[in-house]
Amino acid sequence: MSTANLLVELFVEELPPKALKKLGDSFANVLADSLKAQGLAKADAVVTSFASPRRLAVHVTDVAAKAVDQAVQQKLMPVAVGLDASGNATPALLKKLAALGAGPEAVASLKRAPDGKAEALFFDSVKAGATLAEGLQKALDDTIAKLPIPKVMTYQLEQGEGANFQPGWTSVNFVRPAHGLVALHGDQEVQIGALGLKAGRSTVGHRFEARVDKIILLTADTYAEQMLRDGAVIASFAERRAEIERQLAAAAAKAGANLKPIEDDALLDEVTALVERPNVLTGRFEEAFLEVPQECLILTMKANQKYFPLLDASGKLTNQFLIVSNIRPEDPSAVIGGNERVVRPRLADAKFFFDQDRKKTLESRVGGLAKVVYHGKLGTQGDRAERVRAIAHEIVKQWSLATVPFTVDAKDHFDVLDSKAQQAARLAKTDLLTDMVGEFPELQGIMGAYYARHEGLRDGVAIAIEDHYKPRFAGDALPRNHTGTVVALADKLETLVGLFGIGQLPTGDKDPFALRRHALGVIRILVENNLPLDLSALIAAVIPVFGELISNPAEHLLSFFSDRLAVSLREQGYSAQEVDAVLALQPERLGDVPRRLAAVRAFAALPEAAALAAANKRVGNILKKAETEVEAKVDVALLKEAAEAALYEALQAAAPKARAAFEEGDYTASLQALAVLRAPVDAFFDSVMVNADDAALKANRLGLLATMHKAMNQVADISRLAA
Repeated sequence: MSTANLLVELFVEELPPKALKKLGDSFANVLADSLKAQGLAKADAVVTSFASPRRLAVHVTDVAAKAVDQAVQQKLMPVAVGLDASGNATPALLKKLAALGAGPEAVASLKRAPDGKAEALFFDSVKAGATLAEGLQKALDDTIAKLPIPKVMTYQLEQGEGANFQPGWTSVNFVRPAHGLVALHGDQEVQIGALGLKAGRSTVGHRFEARVDKIILLTADTYAEQMLRDGAVIASFAERRAEIERQLAAAAAKAGANLKPIEDDALLDEVTALVERPNVLTGRFEEAFLEVPQECLILTMKANQKYFPLLDASGKLTNQFLIVSNIRPEDPSAVIGGNERVVRPRLADAKFFFDQDRKKTLESRVGGLAKVVYHGKLGTQGDRAERVRAIAHEIVKQWSLATVPFTVDAKDHFDVLDSKAQQAARLAKTDLLTDMVGEFPELQGIMGAYYARHEGLRDGVAIAIEDHYKPRFAGDALPRNHTGTVVALADKLETLVGLFGIGQLPTGDKDPFALRRHALGVIRILVENNLPLDLSALIAAVIPVFGELISNPAEHLLSFFSDRLAVSLREQGYSAQEVDAVLALQPERLGDVPRRLAAVRAFAALPEAAALAAANKRVGNILKKAETEVEAKVDVALLKEAAEAALYEALQAAAPKARAAFEEGDYTASLQALAVLRAPVDAFFDSVMVNADDAALKANRLGLLATMHKAMNQVADISRLAA
């Protein structure tokens, strides 16, 4: 079987830059997987993806010209249906064989084999392997159908050539109009077609810098080389991205000591998708613009111009930026000057917005929130701000009540915290009405903090206004102070309770209000700050704030939190058993969860753990089957058997130690104190009949087991560790 490397390229108009990387990976992988499934490519074939602004391509090694023929055995029908009493073929069997392309002569070669309770007839045949042209056509059709296209375009095909040209009426749906198709198997063209195109061996390079108008590809293996040499195109997305990174670092070093371009993977991917032959240049703007908050300048340069701002060693913005150009003129001054002229009005707009916004205080904007609709069923942003303020007060109240000892200093601290949190909650959404946030919604919270500082508000309030959105995404930092922590919790709980209360729950992969992210934010704040707050009590305090606007969502919301917490913990490396054991008890304080998990993991490593977990599971099942609720109470006088007396004595010694360690928060010591119970527990089940005929003995033994069950399951449900 002859093999050669394969290249397929689809040449199109400029592809959407934010989707290019995903489109390129999908084009390569789906096409290669299809070839492998058809037996035209080996399972370990090397697949190389190419993606540039105007092309999607893939190179696959060792592709066969024809797949190997395959022996196929097909079940036809039960023998009783296919053959009559004399052993001759029935009409049903002959019809089935005819459908498979076989005649009556094939009856003699049919095989009989058991099929369940009956015997069936099987037909052996050889399925011819697909030719490369057949298989590649199927693979390309599948690939185009499965491309993750963000938005489909409809365009019409051009028909005819030269004097025979006429506008076409055949419509094609694709991400962008396609103008060329290449399919090379080694140095041979493969006759396939797609999107109204027939495959050949020619393509085009860079719009302005290609050496030739049409590149005739010699072989599949010379694609990348010819595209670079003759087309001035780095066809590989990964190689082009690496080249941009290299040039950015070199240009930053040349621009000044200790300067570095801003790190932004999404921007780097987008710029890689915009250029075919990157050329990094350095531009400048007037230092006067640096009076504007750097977040504004950075965002406008990144979002609008795709520039990489240069930062100094301390992370402060400089007046220099890097341009990733798609051309390499001998004199780049015109390119640099053009970009500097373009960015200047953008920065001037940012400065204008900043100056105008500071003419009004945040407090003066509070009334305007009543004119901004938050949700049709939940009112305006003004209503929401008042709810967040009331929730913040409840959070501070619960936090103070859970603080032991509650001293005079603690009271003063919480009084100040309450005042700051309510002020921050009242003002947190007012920057939504500023010109700067109207232009750059990504700066909400950040601009509020700048304007709060400008007005001389307490720094803790300013920080809280910025931080109340945190954590905004996985891995984001938590609020930096107690005020920000309270307002962030209040804001997220208001969102969750309100939307759950009107039935706006996330479904499947749809979560338009980012409720999963909000829930995870609440969990992280409570857990990572080890706050002495009960989540169920917090939710209960939030619900009345909405009045009659919502129904009670507590049950669904607590279940939602539990699910999100379980997913988060498993992603952190805890096993499903460990997570189930801890969350089964629904701990009131989520801040305790990490220590409980650590204790469970340490306990599971003990040699006694498996036996105790199994025993705990057995005890749980026994107690569930009890006719009445069992009280954890033991009458010593009724301990008749030596094994039950020994278990009681072991419990009397171990349980107080476990309880004391539990109350001190030393969950590991609490669980490990129970390891001594293994031997007496084993002995108990070996020699004691729990369901004794004597009702008093039975009740006492159940009480003993309930006492043990209660002692063992303070930290976690140990039975969940049983295999």
